[in-house]
Amino acid sequence: MKDDKLRRFRLATAKRLRANQTSVEQRLWNAIDRIPLLQTHFRRQAPIGPYVVDFVALRAKLVIELDGESHTHPGASEKDARRTAWLEQEGYRVLRFWNAEVYENIDGVLDTIHAALYGSKDIDAGLTPPRTAPPSDPPPPGEGRREA
Repeated sequence: MKDDKLRRFRLATAKRLRANQTSVEQRLWNAIDRIPLLQTHFRRQAPIGPYVVDFVALRAKLVIELDGESHTHPGASEKDARRTAWLEQEGYRVLRFWNAEVYENIDGVLDTIHAALYGSKDIDAGLTPPRTAPPSDPPPPGEGRREA
């Protein structure tokens, strides 16, 4: 019963965060379509264990976190390190970008994400499968790659 309440709370929190995206999250979400994705997609504000991560490609087990001013406050780096360690223990790779990087160097951010997915920014995703290829559930409505 307690686990079900906690799960519903995390899902509600993720939904609220998706509805109230920051401008930097919106910028990356809009730009992420420029990465050629093969057999994977990104979700925004997704619950994973005790956390809600900014972006995740579940099949590739890649988490992207965007860090703003609040991550410079005392104790924030320790909290971020604990969060990253927990996610890595669960098999996720974690990429962290400062908000300024997303605004000032979006192409570099996208290249880094592409390289994390496929091993190199120069590899064509259409020719190279992702590192992991277990089946995944389709994204819920409003999540994942947007159809043109």
